[in-house]
Amino acid sequence: MVTRTDRTKVDYAATREEALARIAAAQDLDALEKLRVEFLGKQGSVSLLLKTLGAMSPEERRSTGPQIHALREGVSDALTARKTALEGAALEARLANESVDLTLPAPEAPRGSIHPVSQVLDELAEIFADLGFAVATGPEIEDDWHNFTALNIPESHPARAMHDTFYFPDSDTEGRRMLLRTHTSPVQIRSMLEQGAPIRIIAPGRVYRSDSDATHTPMFHQVEGLVIDKGIHLGHLKWTLETFLKAFFERDDIVLRLRPSYFPFTEPSVEVDVGFAQVNGADGKSRRVLGGCGDAPGHGWMELLGSGMVNRKVIEAGGLDPDEWQGFAFGIGVDRLAMLKYGMDDLRAFFDGDVRWLAHYGFSAFDVPTLSAGVGAGA
Repeated sequence: MVTRTDRTKVDYAATREEALARIAAAQDLDALEKLRVEFLGKQGSVSLLLKTLGAMSPEERRSTGPQIHALREGVSDALTARKTALEGAALEARLANESVDLTLPAPEAPRGSIHPVSQVLDELAEIFADLGFAVATGPEIEDDWHNFTALNIPESHPARAMHDTFYFPDSDTEGRRMLLRTHTSPVQIRSMLEQGAPIRIIAPGRVYRSDSDATHTPMFHQVEGLVIDKGIHLGHLKWTLETFLKAFFERDDIVLRLRPSYFPFTEPSVEVDVGFAQVNGADGKSRRVLGGCGDAPGHGWMELLGSGMVNRKVIEAGGLDPDEWQGFAFGIGVDRLAMLKYGMDDLRAFFDGDVRWLAHYGFSAFDVPTLSAGVGAGA
């Protein structure tokens, strides 16, 4: 502690000059900080002098106080000035040693991506628009008349069972059971009832079935096509599907095989198979590549979609005369099309929301499908 005798011996001017000289000689900010603590810290020499003012007599305070305050202000101002000088010198040195290449491209800002399902839906709309088809939509919560009865699916059909269909506990105002639609076929009935014939539509959208594994999910996407006109036959159906698949997969060697089948809403009904080859990719994994005849060496047939001529009962349910109007319909899974074209192997990943998966398989918002540039351009 500085005593009264010590105070009388302090040469404030000399102390100030010595402190200013040491501050001016500080070579860096660390050394300057140490001097600040030494002088103005809680136990600093200048701070201790300030504390002695309380023990002085009024006469001493009037004569000594201004000298101590002048010492404190001088040291404080010198510390601030030296700090500014050192920071400026450090900045100048950094600017002298660093450089920015203004010719380099700017870093790419983070951005989202278009989900493969959304991309494929845009591709389908582009292709079928070129064939004269319009896009039609309908409600995802349907009644069992539109979803089953109007499509000639009887009460005893397995598709109506609880294990395959998500039913709601309530009914509509007409007493019909409500459910999550199991396909987009109800849009066919609604379109015929609302706009009559002729009709050329595709009906893409979400559908729901109680199923889940590597190739099935409770919710998935489907697109159905419907043509109602006069004189329509299976030849029109085959040409439409062949033209669509060649444009979608961007291959001219797509070969179709039509096999007799059964669907309640079409008669006759056909399963459509597509020729493919098993090809090893760069990652060593084998994958199916569509193209070529399935009977050729090293090739096979893969079932791709169901189709057929619209059943007379369905045309009648749509409010049309089946003796005047005929048509064909087909349905295919949008998610499956995406898997085949872009190489995914697990349908469940489509709905996991994993940003790593989306970064790998997603599309830029600028990759808009066009027939002129190729519907798969940018993939």
